[in-house]
Formats: sequence, structure tokens, C-alpha cells
Amino acid sequence: MAWVTEALFPSYLFARFHWESMLRQVQAAHSVGSVVHFGTRWPVIDDAIIQDLKQAVGTDELHEIASTMQPGDVVEIGAGAMRGLQAVVSRVMPSRDRVTVLLDFLGRQTMIEVPTQLLIKEGDARTGVFPSDEPGA
Repeated sequence: MAWVTEALFPSYLFARFHWESMLRQVQAAHSVGSVVHFGTRWPVIDDAIIQDLKQAVGTDELHEIASTMQPGDVVEIGAGAMRGLQAVVSRVMPSRDRVTVLLDFLGRQTMIEVPTQLLIKEGDARTGVFPSDEPGA
């Protein structure tokens, strides 16, 4: 087992402020490189999303994510083209940090190899943490 400390959102700070009247002051604050924006659109993160993130990660500074997958574990693919599909772990390849999963895809059972970091084990606190692949979501 290896311990790794990794930020969920590296170099990001979530701040609550009235962006129309405070944007210049926030941008001028010490150590602020920029405020995230998309062209002329300044995103606002709903309070419910922040609460979901806090609940998923917890209040501890460190959050241990167990990566022990066993054959037979039910998992959900958390990112990529197969995002949201449920599968069953059939083989664990720990030296490559990958597993083979069996999933129903296009009406048939298919075996694919998937990196373990893209899988969410049933009941894992990371459920809902992966960003949406849908534009505008």
C-alpha cells in the first residue's frame, strides 16, 4: 500500500463573494492568480454542490480512499465514455493499478480493463465526486 496526499482541486480555493461588486478586490488579493471564468461567464457553484463535496470528503484534513478491490465487487465507472455504467470486478491486477470488469454493454456482457482510479466501489464515499462529462453541467 502507498500513501499519497493529493488535493481534490489543486490550486483552487472556493470563496463566497458577490462577484459583480467584489471581483476586482478578489483578483487583487495576495496569492490569487485568477478567478475561474469561461469567456465572459463567471460560474457560480450552488451551495448544494459544496455541501455534497464536504460530505463526500468529510471534515478531516486527510481522507483515506480504500483501493482494495476484490473479484465480485460491484463498481461504477466514474469517468470517460463508460461513465455511470455498473460492472463487476472479475480480476485485479495490482501491479498495474488496473482491474478487469464485466459489464452489460449494448445488450451483451463485455470484459474491459479499467484503471482502478476511475472506479467507484459500491458504498464508497467518492460517489458523485467525479466531474460530469456533459458540457455545461
